[in-house]
Amino acid sequence: MVNTLTPAATGRAAPGTRVAGPAVNGSSRTHRRQAVVAYLFLAPTLLFFAVFLILPLGFALMLSMSRWAGFDLGDIEQVAGENFAGLFADGSTFLAPILTNTLLFALGTVVLALAGSVVVATCIDNLRFQGLWRTLYFLPIVTTVVAVGNVWKYMYEPGGLVNGTLNALGLGSVAFLQDPDTALPSVVVVQAWASVGSAILVLTAGLKSIPESYYEAAALDGAGPVTVFRKITLPLLRPSLLLVCITQLISGLQSFALITVMTKGGPGDATNVAALEMYRQAFSYGRWGPASAAAFVLFVVVLMVTLAQLWIFRRKGEDA
Repeated sequence: MVNTLTPAATGRAAPGTRVAGPAVNGSSRTHRRQAVVAYLFLAPTLLFFAVFLILPLGFALMLSMSRWAGFDLGDIEQVAGENFAGLFADGSTFLAPILTNTLLFALGTVVLALAGSVVVATCIDNLRFQGLWRTLYFLPIVTTVVAVGNVWKYMYEPGGLVNGTLNALGLGSVAFLQDPDTALPSVVVVQAWASVGSAILVLTAGLKSIPESYYEAAALDGAGPVTVFRKITLPLLRPSLLLVCITQLISGLQSFALITVMTKGGPGDATNVAALEMYRQAFSYGRWGPASAAAFVLFVVVLMVTLAQLWIFRRKGEDA
């Protein structure tokens, strides 16, 4: 006798058929409630970013295409791309020397800080009481920029420690911050010295992550310290080096406080950088439009330099 009952008649679903039942609907409602609760917990953070990041960014973008003295919002006058054109017009000092000084300052800081931190981190990795040494080198980071800048400013004075040391060695005094040729390199040295501590922490962590078996194998093969450093340490330290390069370069491109304390952009425009020029245009001259336009130009420069660094490291085999 043939069974003529269909799956619907028996109350059973056919194989492979999904039935929307109370369990599925209940699970969907649970997920919606969880999503609502999650967004409620995220609301303060999202509100913070909206008020202090998104809205100021939009206002700055509007000002970059406007003329405004910084007082009455009703006085904002739209000028399209006039502010950007003024930055690159003939006779403008934004490209040279301001943007040039910014790039030189950032690159010099990265080179000195990276070279010094690699050497120091490698030495600390082979010493006892490593925590003590890392703490000592990290102290400039927790010291305020104003304090660091003023101390080094007095050290650079004609009767300061640096010139006193040079005189003791039979060398003449140098006008470090008063000479346009030496002012920018002098500030670069201070910025690099102050940022070595954070770079050492990152590089020390990278050195600790390198397996000891690599060094043991190199010792068995008779490799010398220089070969081990070039063939093992530096290649395996590349992710940490990338992080240090990017953070130090961004910090150098955005530098403002140290230069303000030590030179105020002088002598002349020898140490004037983009962040200081933006401050002057906005708060000293009341030209908020050009200041906002310069800020977006600096943002593009930082983005391009960062992407270039990532591309260079990835070409060498590092997926960052």
